[in-house]
Amino acid sequence: MEDKKHKRIINAWVTYDWANSAFSTSVMAGFMPIYFQDVAGVNLPGNLATVYWSYIISAALLIAAVLSPVLGAMADIRASKKRYLINFMLLGVSGTVLLYFVGTGEWVKAGLFFIIANVGFSGANVFYDALLPHISRPDELDQVSAKGFALGYLGGGILLAVNLGMILIAGEGQSGLMMRLSFLSVAIWWVAFSIPLWRHIPEPPSRLRPEEMGLNRLVAGFKRLATTYREITKYRQVLIFLAALLLYSDGIGTIIKMGVAYGSEIGINTETLVGVVLAVQFVGIPFSFAFGRLAKRIGAKNAIYLGLLVYAALTVGAPFMSTGLHFWILGMGIAMVQGGTQAITRSLGARMIPKSKSGEFFGFVSVLIKFAGILGPLIFGLVAQIVGNSRPAFFSLVIFFLAGAYLLSKVDVEEGIRVAQAEEAALAAE
Repeated sequence: MEDKKHKRIINAWVTYDWANSAFSTSVMAGFMPIYFQDVAGVNLPGNLATVYWSYIISAALLIAAVLSPVLGAMADIRASKKRYLINFMLLGVSGTVLLYFVGTGEWVKAGLFFIIANVGFSGANVFYDALLPHISRPDELDQVSAKGFALGYLGGGILLAVNLGMILIAGEGQSGLMMRLSFLSVAIWWVAFSIPLWRHIPEPPSRLRPEEMGLNRLVAGFKRLATTYREITKYRQVLIFLAALLLYSDGIGTIIKMGVAYGSEIGINTETLVGVVLAVQFVGIPFSFAFGRLAKRIGAKNAIYLGLLVYAALTVGAPFMSTGLHFWILGMGIAMVQGGTQAITRSLGARMIPKSKSGEFFGFVSVLIKFAGILGPLIFGLVAQIVGNSRPAFFSLVIFFLAGAYLLSKVDVEEGIRVAQAEEAALAAE
């Protein structure tokens, strides 16, 4: 009976990944960049729709980054992780529903509603991640996390395929309406598949450190972040690795966030743009496994170098895109290296951190990546606005990959592992 209950809790948790991935695929990556370009920002002159979209993404990331440490502290201090998750999920759903009401030329409204939806999405994810150690046994953490990740890809891909089918059946004249309906479908999907989590996952107990007693939640959040930073500074190789990670992660994130908006700007049709996003969802799965096997043969760092080289080549080639075929080539290039590069990066970092501090480390990295992720879209937008054309903006991203690869080359992985093992042994002996 206990095992059956545990299985139901696990299934409820991973089902939320299926639920919220609809937002990241159909709204964030798929239709919203196109809708902003072709409808909400259609009256903006030149390439300003792409420029403003990059600024909106930066603003959304900034708000999420500022809130993350506060939300993380709330998740630990208050015994209300599930309740906060549901509240932020409903905020995200509300923002997504509001996108349905954005009409022609209403780019300010579109940006505001997207930021609301994205804050809800990001905030809910903080509490979703925080639930994992409570609902999963220590020996199944990786398996449960991977299952949620896989279901997210599948669920997001299925709804994106359905929404793309709606557009193809309706025809080009109704594509705007179909995209608005896709926003509603995401909201319904998100709520419906969140019900198992709401029903079956118990509220975990609070966890308050002695030094945080009586502190304001905001102060406690940043105090905990500062403590984790002081801990991480003990590991020199980890610090160099983090610097490399922040640079090339920002480049990867910017390509993903701005690729569809740029494709729409240069006249590639909606069916092609969304079709490529859909294909990346599914094609990326076997390539992730293949990349993992490659890493075993040539080494983790060399595999990451290969991925960054492909990304750098894509950013150099992207400004010369002019047809749907070119966009397919860009998308398949991303699919080949996206999942593998990120997975190997995560596992490489985990080797250089004591296991007992892995939660703090990845929580800290999550906050840093949110802050670092602001820079790429912002630089992209500034270059595009100054030049008056979005094509050269892609060249600005090459520096993220080259600088990231250079710093990665300075990481002594064996030394990092040795220090982590020594620290783990010392902690075990206490």
